[in-house]
Amino acid sequence: SAIIFQAIQKNHRHHEALYSTKALVSKQSLIKSSVRNTYPFSEARCFSTLGHPASSIFDEATHKESLQKQKKQFQILSPSVVEMIKRDFKTVDVNNDGKMDADELKQLLRRHKDICGFKESEILEISEFFYSGTSGRGVPFDDLLIAIDNTLSNPRFDNKTKNSDGMGVGTCAAEYYYDTNHHQWKEDELKIDLTHVTPRTLSDKLALNAVKMVRYSFDTMTGWNGEITTSKVLQRVIFLETIAAVPGMVASIFRHFKSLRSMERDGGLINMFLEEATNERMHLLTFVTLRDPSVPFRLSVIGSQFVFGTGFGLAYLLSPKFCHRFVGYIEEEACSTYTKIIESIEEAPEGSELAEWKTQRAPKIGISYWHLGEDGTILDLMYAVRADEAEHRDVNHSVVNMQPGDINPRYDPKARIDDALHKYVRAMLTRQPKID
Repeated sequence: SAIIFQAIQKNHRHHEALYSTKALVSKQSLIKSSVRNTYPFSEARCFSTLGHPASSIFDEATHKESLQKQKKQFQILSPSVVEMIKRDFKTVDVNNDGKMDADELKQLLRRHKDICGFKESEILEISEFFYSGTSGRGVPFDDLLIAIDNTLSNPRFDNKTKNSDGMGVGTCAAEYYYDTNHHQWKEDELKIDLTHVTPRTLSDKLALNAVKMVRYSFDTMTGWNGEITTSKVLQRVIFLETIAAVPGMVASIFRHFKSLRSMERDGGLINMFLEEATNERMHLLTFVTLRDPSVPFRLSVIGSQFVFGTGFGLAYLLSPKFCHRFVGYIEEEACSTYTKIIESIEEAPEGSELAEWKTQRAPKIGISYWHLGEDGTILDLMYAVRADEAEHRDVNHSVVNMQPGDINPRYDPKARIDDALHKYVRAMLTRQPKID
């Protein structure tokens, strides 16, 4: 009996141990499954190989699949170009964290300023956008490379495509920063086209007809359709610029108060319209150095400002879109007027007053504002002013089609960063032009 009892006890302990082993194995399997579903790939692989080394075969296959997927993320850049750009990034990675911060981006762009054509002011501007858009954080090299690849594979055809979105770049800077190099036009930017936006809505048609009526009345009263002289030109542009500076200021004031009431961002439009008003005022301050208006002229300006300022303000309360379309059509006429002035100067017979403007030095305030150069002429000044009016034309027409939440079409921080990255990568590709 004692022998039988010992045998039963031994068998019971054996089954109990076997049961405990199975439970432990089952528990380990459960842990492995949970870890795979909870942790990223690298940590899951570490835990699973501790429990069962054979499972590393599956994990190696997953790792290869992940690498293959990463390669497919680049649509334009070849692997060799990616590695070349990474090495370039590392040369400015001061803290060796594998990320690009604003100061490092500044140094990177400075390294390539001669090839990319960056001005120092542009580099400072881009780094400010980068810092503001990332809230001071660095962007991992891989994310930055994907964003660069997108600048090549997905060109921006409209205001809604922002390739820098992949870096997590925001648009905070649009609320307080504006182009400090504005109106320093390049030679190709001075050649503008006389465009016209076809009216589609009733509001558009009303705006266009209002502009035509004002243009016809003013041309008739000033005798503009006859012979063009320096006296007629200065009388016309000085008077018009006293009125042209009103819409931008009215728009910025109304948008400023709206932003305060709603406690929301404005998308950078306040700064843009303030700058537009300042720009028109600079036109005036430049032209009055060429002619001192008479007292009756000044009195007419006061009356016109009162009438137009009050009317435009009331209209902006009712329909901002109508007002911006109205200004867009006004600027179309301004482009036409300055084109006529430029052609008259260039075609003027030698010895005439208009012909002298081809060589007469522009006022100092104009040379400093538009960076016309030491020998900038009044003709150069007219080209710069026309480029300003063309920009105002395009901006006001584009604002009509903006939706809530859209960013200033003239000065979008994301678009500026996209353009900078595009210039940079193009410069790198010229060194080693390998594109898949």
